[in-house]
Amino acid sequence: MPDYEEQVTQAFPELDYISSDNLRSKVIEAWTLALDRGGWRDIMDIPYAWNIHEVTNVRHVRGVTKIARESAIEQQEFHGADPDIDVIVAATLLHDVGKCYEYVDFVEDEKLLDPDPRYATEEIPHSLSGYALAHEVGCPLAVQRAIPHFIGEIPTRTLEAELVKSANSASSNAITQSTMGITLQEWVDEYSQT
Repeated sequence: MPDYEEQVTQAFPELDYISSDNLRSKVIEAWTLALDRGGWRDIMDIPYAWNIHEVTNVRHVRGVTKIARESAIEQQEFHGADPDIDVIVAATLLHDVGKCYEYVDFVEDEKLLDPDPRYATEEIPHSLSGYALAHEVGCPLAVQRAIPHFIGEIPTRTLEAELVKSANSASSNAITQSTMGITLQEWVDEYSQT
């Protein structure tokens, strides 16, 4: 059995940006559960998108985390706002953890061990299964409500949730442009399954 906790801590050095040891451990626990239930051999095998395998989900999640954190710092320094950095980092690190469940049907079998059919399915959008994982491991409500990022899923918006959503769009636009030469909106119009 893979050492998922070690994989998660190695994949996401941004975990160190979370000042709360308890919250950091909950983020690691959510990823560990998702990787195990999804049956993944390696966290680096999860693609960014079902049809974009040149970029890993880890790379995207790290990009979203960096963009959101830097934006939050700018909001503090330039606007005098008070976004919760721990909430932002935890939510960005978890915003695509649900891809561990959703994307098992889009990779080669050798990248998987034994996906649990109760969880591993493309039927539930990854932002909702990510929300459920954050809830299951006991992440604070502020983290949970910042995870859903698709139109129609969005709960009450907070400063932290808006940063997660906008950073996700910024990273996604960069990835689709660099890998496919199209905008995120063009990708959604042509390929989106939601």
